[in-house]
Amino acid sequence: MKKFLMILLTATVLVLAGFFILNLFFGFTNDKNEEKQTAQTNQSEVKESTTASSEARDTIKDTLEKMTVAEKVGQLFFVRVPEVNQVEDIKTYHLGGYVLFGRDMENETKESLMTKIKSYQSASKIPLLIGSDEEGGTVTRLSQNPNLVSSPFASPQALYAAGGFAAIKSDTISKAKILREFGINAGLFPIADVATDPNAFIYDRTIGLDAAGTSEYVTTVVKALATEKSGSTLKHFPGYGNNRDSHVEIVRDTRTLKELRQTDFLPFKAGIKAGADSVLVSHNIIDSIDQTKPASISKAVHDVLRHELGFKGVIMTDDMDMAGLADFISQEDAGLAALQAGNDLIMSSSYQVQIPRILAALKAGEYSEEELDTAVSRVLTWKQKLGLLP
Repeated sequence: MKKFLMILLTATVLVLAGFFILNLFFGFTNDKNEEKQTAQTNQSEVKESTTASSEARDTIKDTLEKMTVAEKVGQLFFVRVPEVNQVEDIKTYHLGGYVLFGRDMENETKESLMTKIKSYQSASKIPLLIGSDEEGGTVTRLSQNPNLVSSPFASPQALYAAGGFAAIKSDTISKAKILREFGINAGLFPIADVATDPNAFIYDRTIGLDAAGTSEYVTTVVKALATEKSGSTLKHFPGYGNNRDSHVEIVRDTRTLKELRQTDFLPFKAGIKAGADSVLVSHNIIDSIDQTKPASISKAVHDVLRHELGFKGVIMTDDMDMAGLADFISQEDAGLAALQAGNDLIMSSSYQVQIPRILAALKAGEYSEEELDTAVSRVLTWKQKLGLLP
């Protein structure tokens, strides 16, 4: 009996050991298969992503190769809609985009404004950027007309006070949907300036928080806009702070580079990290970077944005017709100076005199076609990202 029990116990142990070994083997095999399948899936996704990126680059390259020099130069102009010859000028100057202001929204209905914007797009060989300052609060174009939007877009500060960053995100998505419905693909926001003085001219347009709070605001808006394929623009680099208004005069910022790095640069860094499409550069003179030129036409300022902050997207000027800049440089030379500094887009109403000057500069070697192609490629890449190009 005792011998029988020993045999039974030994057999049981052997059976259990066998099950354990088999389970271990098949489990190991399954794990290996799962790992292999996961690796294959990841490789497939990477391959698809790489293929898509390659095809996108090929589209930009093919488009660029088919463009004339005049067409390339025109792509770098994001201009205020002229009062006359709107459709004709798109064809004549090969413009890259139109910026709509309040006057372009007056007396319009939804249908008439959509028809107008569609007529602009139909006139253009390459789809246009259609922009409108839609920061909310004191700066909004579309929602000034109750026929277009039922109520004005709220300011960042009002939204934040009502519901924090959740309200900011919700409002941004809602606003982006409205803009896209009209055919406006660039709302020219968020404001990335850090202003803590309620008396500062830019304060009411900002979120009204410190650098950390402004950074979170900018990140929230940029990511929300991206979900709707609506263009984002960080402005006004390197940051107004509590300075005066360069719409009416040249403003000199005397803060040190260390101060700018500790405060004003932070929201721009956050926006760039979040995937911002473009950065708009102010006309302020930044003494700690370049004491001789407004930021919009300063290569040193653009080098900081490109190399220190690592921005690879589209850099655009603030409105080149602002009094502050107009007192510093002629309109004819301003466009060329902006490109030489490193801008990719020129926001201007004086394109009729600026474009011929740039074409002449290309022939004279003052601005190279290689630089031109680089800028145009960035603009086309943005348009592609917005779904305007295949």
